[in-house]
Amino acid sequence: MGRMVVIDESVVAGTLSEALATGGEFAEVFVEDRRSSSALLDDGKVEELASGRTRGAGIRVVVGETTGFAQTSDLSEAGLAGAARAAAAAARGGGGGHRVVTLDRLDVPVSPDVELLPESVAKAAKVELLRRADEAARGAGSAITQVSARYADGRRRILVANSDGLLAGDDQVRTRFAVSCVAVGDTGMQTGFESVGRPVGFELFDEYEVDTLARTAANRAIIKLAAQPAPSGSMPVVIGAGGGGVLFHEACGHGLEADLVAKQASVFRNRVGEQVAHPEVTLVDDGTMAREWGAYAIDDEGRPAQRNVLIKNGVLTDYMWDLLRARKKGRESSGNGRRQSYQHLPMVRMTNTYLANGRENPGDIIGDTDRGVYVAHLGGGQVNTATGDFVFGMSEAYLIVNGEIGPPIREGNLIGNGPEVLAGIEALGNDFAMGSPGTCGKDGQGVPVGDGTPTLRVASMTVGGTAA
Repeated sequence: MGRMVVIDESVVAGTLSEALATGGEFAEVFVEDRRSSSALLDDGKVEELASGRTRGAGIRVVVGETTGFAQTSDLSEAGLAGAARAAAAAARGGGGGHRVVTLDRLDVPVSPDVELLPESVAKAAKVELLRRADEAARGAGSAITQVSARYADGRRRILVANSDGLLAGDDQVRTRFAVSCVAVGDTGMQTGFESVGRPVGFELFDEYEVDTLARTAANRAIIKLAAQPAPSGSMPVVIGAGGGGVLFHEACGHGLEADLVAKQASVFRNRVGEQVAHPEVTLVDDGTMAREWGAYAIDDEGRPAQRNVLIKNGVLTDYMWDLLRARKKGRESSGNGRRQSYQHLPMVRMTNTYLANGRENPGDIIGDTDRGVYVAHLGGGQVNTATGDFVFGMSEAYLIVNGEIGPPIREGNLIGNGPEVLAGIEALGNDFAMGSPGTCGKDGQGVPVGDGTPTLRVASMTVGGTAA
């Protein structure tokens, strides 16, 4: 695979010089060439079969506290120069002077090798995966009335250059498959979902059987047909390995992003060095995790991905940083500057965010819980980063009765506060697992992320159910 977008380095250097010609203090060129394809099978029919390609550059110029930004799909020398002038004008009108930029190529770790580029695979082979998944899901039981299966892949080649002399590139490939099922019974309509995604090529399906994924999604829907309404009130909650990472991503991770901290929109503002969680809790954001959904070689500002320990043994140690906010603090970026595409400015974003392993046997954690709720998988939710308050749905959950996992429950939410949950963790298992691939939305931009946890128990959380 190529390491970056093919574009003449002298053109990039000239574009940066043009961007600085009106007195800019910092300039950056981000070039992207993206290919994607997707296929959707719904109710036994192929409803979507799409492919696309976008190519362009985003140029930003910084003067003091002002950032000028322009984007263009014209990658000619003239097109880039025009965008550079527009960005510079937005940052600072008038002025003068000229600055020559010399670029030094940055050697970075190579993204995982791709054995079979998805763009080289026939559409028929991708559709066949969907049909297999549909058949397997419907074969799980007559209660399954609807099946939706989606395949998606993408290849993103980027080049980043800036006026500090940086020149770096990456070639990112991702492949994903998801199945959603609906089951109908005496309790009405219930849903089940399962997905897998990796920064690899079509060889993903040598490792993961779509039939198995489909049956898992179908069984989740079927199990909930016999579920009883979720209880209400405060009680111990056990979250299974890999099943609740999204809670910590949303309720804690966003509050540790330096831009939200600077805007005073984080409950963790000015708390570095403080004990914010149980002493056994370590929270990590790691863009170097090979084969995990949020991994990459460089971020979208050219900084190599890093493993950043945010909370260590319960103590808040650092935030996540992008380039500009790090420069203001006289430090280096943590490799968390990300953007959805060349049409967007980078901002501080998570990669793969997880709670590190504990020491306890997961069976003992459940066995030591007399009564509570076991959450195998959390669903979607929302959080107020300024307060840490959150609400999450439980897509697969069970009662814990006398230290054993009991009947399934449905129609329940977890309600709580991020810092309070961190402080309330009283047991961490030794069975760490990453969860399903996700897309994190922030300020209108979506980027791929991963999350994970070992089995853990929170002493008390509010369960919002419908049981009388």
